[in-house]
Amino acid sequence: MTHANDLTVQAAGCVLWRRSPVDGELEICLVHRPKYDDWSHPKGKLKRDEDHLAGALREVAEETGHSARPGARLPTLRYLANGRPKEVRYWAAEAGPGTFTPGTEVDRLLWLSPTAARNRLTQPRDRSLVDALLESLRLA
Repeated sequence: MTHANDLTVQAAGCVLWRRSPVDGELEICLVHRPKYDDWSHPKGKLKRDEDHLAGALREVAEETGHSARPGARLPTLRYLANGRPKEVRYWAAEAGPGTFTPGTEVDRLLWLSPTAARNRLTQPRDRSLVDALLESLRLA
């Protein structure tokens, strides 16, 4: 017997943040995926038997070129993607060293203020993660 969970696509990602090198203000990293022509937080599907947090950090490294220090767990987003239920677990993560290299999966990367990031995100559901990040940093 298959469980509904077996059909759910498991993915993970991070709301990647840093302090601006210019003015020290909070900046959030968004990535542009040409395949979907959308702006989103770095995320992706888990590999078989991969831990969610490990997958989230791997995706950040693959999509942004940056290492990341994970922080608070953020809300899990659940939605339908191509007719299948998808569950994406998120963490707040402070960007470490790294260099972005455009590729086929992600061709652009932006560091934006929380307000600009909220406005640039393609999916409204992703905007709640910006607020959750700010809340987690306020409590830290």
